[in-house]
Amino acid sequence: MRLILLGAPGAGKGTQAALLASEFNLCHVATGDLFREAQNKGTELGLLAKSYMEKGQLVPDSVTIGLLSERIKEPDCETGFILDGFPRSLVQAKALDRILAEAGLLIDYVIYIKVAEAELIRRLGGRWICRECQAPYHTVTSPPKKPGKCDRCDGELYQRADDNVNTIKDRLKVYFDQTEPLIDYYQKKQNLLQINGERGIDKVGQELVAMLES
Repeated sequence: MRLILLGAPGAGKGTQAALLASEFNLCHVATGDLFREAQNKGTELGLLAKSYMEKGQLVPDSVTIGLLSERIKEPDCETGFILDGFPRSLVQAKALDRILAEAGLLIDYVIYIKVAEAELIRRLGGRWICRECQAPYHTVTSPPKKPGKCDRCDGELYQRADDNVNTIKDRLKVYFDQTEPLIDYYQKKQNLLQINGERGIDKVGQELVAMLES
C-alpha cells in the first residue's frame, strides 16, 4: 500500500503516519528525515539541500523531488510507504505522479486530517520542546511533570520561535494557500479520504486503521 498523509502543521500527521507505518508495515518517509538522511550520507542532492537550509532558505522543489524519487526506490519502500510532508504543492504532486508512473505505481489513498484553524493555533501555541532530547510537550494535552523541565532527561523546555501566535498564523496561511489545492486535486482522482483530526490521537488512529482495512 502506498499512502500520502495531508494536514496542516499541528494536525498530527507525524504521529498518525508512524502509527499507520507500524500497523501496515509501511516505510514512513517524512520530508524532514529525508533531508537529514541525505545530508548524513553526503549524497550530492543531500549536500545541495544542506546548502539551502544553512542559509535559512527553502529547499527548491527540484531538489526535494529528486531526494524523494531516490528514497522511494530504496528496498524498504518496496512493500509500501507513507509520505508525510510531501507533496506540499500541486507542482510536487504532479512530479510525484510522474515518478510513480515511470515505475508503474500509483498512490492508493491520500488521507487528509482535517483540523480547524482555531484548534491548530491552540495546539501549536502550547507546544514546548526539550533542548536536550527534543521530546515534545504541550501545556494542555501533555504537560511535563515539572514546569519547564523534561520528564525524560530533566532538560530545559523551550518554545520554538515559529510557535508564537503570529508566526503560527503566517505558517497556516502558507499551508492553506499552497497545500489546500491538493485536496481538490486528489478528490478528482477519487482516492482522497478525509478524517476529523480534532479528536484524541487514539480515536483518530483507530478510525484511520478501520478506513484502510475496509
